[in-house]
Amino acid sequence: MKKIRYLLTGQPAVTPYIYPCMQRKPTNKVRPKKFLGQHFLHDEGIAKRIVDALLPTPGESVLEIGPGMGVLTKYLHANTTIDLKLIEIDRDSVQYLGEHYPSLAGRVVSGDFLKVDLSTIFPGSFSIIGNFPYNISSQIFFRVLEERHRVRAVVCMLQKEVADRIAEPPGSKTYGILSVLLQAYYTITYQFKVPPGVFTPPPKVMSAVIRLERNQRQALECDEKLFVQVVKQGFNNRRKTLRNALKPLSLPAEISALELLDKRAEQLSVDQFVYLTQLIGQSRGAGNTGI
Repeated sequence: MKKIRYLLTGQPAVTPYIYPCMQRKPTNKVRPKKFLGQHFLHDEGIAKRIVDALLPTPGESVLEIGPGMGVLTKYLHANTTIDLKLIEIDRDSVQYLGEHYPSLAGRVVSGDFLKVDLSTIFPGSFSIIGNFPYNISSQIFFRVLEERHRVRAVVCMLQKEVADRIAEPPGSKTYGILSVLLQAYYTITYQFKVPPGVFTPPPKVMSAVIRLERNQRQALECDEKLFVQVVKQGFNNRRKTLRNALKPLSLPAEISALELLDKRAEQLSVDQFVYLTQLIGQSRGAGNTGI
């Protein structure tokens, strides 16, 4: 995993630090930090609905991202059948959790989800839950894609605009790169909308909760790196037909002449993108390689 992270980001994976105890001045609350994109949920009813949407199986490993002051944590921790761990980048929140949830000692990881070596937290499969910071939600999903063979399910709250984009089917103007890449490996269901007033501080936009569950597709029937390239290139010029949008890929004439390329990227399903990638790969003599 460390080698994979280095190849993708140019940085080695980081081994997380698990706080055994807190030695700083006790705190009764955590001040939301703008640079971390923190908006703390304070509605207990919504918190419980989010946790209920995860549907973990007995013995399942669950990783909560960005627990903050533990509004979801309290309901997750009440389920004694799961193996729960938390990852939090904000040291004030780590301290708060250590003081208010002492029974979670050794289960609170101080670190950045985008950088840590997740195999040091859970060596096997696990599910993810959290109130994702708006400013890094897309990056979190790309990390989920890297770990798609181990991440069984994701339940998260995020900016409604991003949730719409991820869950939308082909043909929608919000259907995009992340929609295709995630829907290739996950079944996505839209759970419910969340108004700004249930957060501290309230964000300027609506939020929404979505659920991702790993589908049965272990690998795409095409070169997966080329698949990502085709999807990204198609949506980078989404107003153009694919015939024009994919010109930088120097497609052979027989592929450029296909009726499929009269469509725009937003009109293609995952299976159609796979089919198009197969054709391009065959014309280049490419095999199947992972993302």
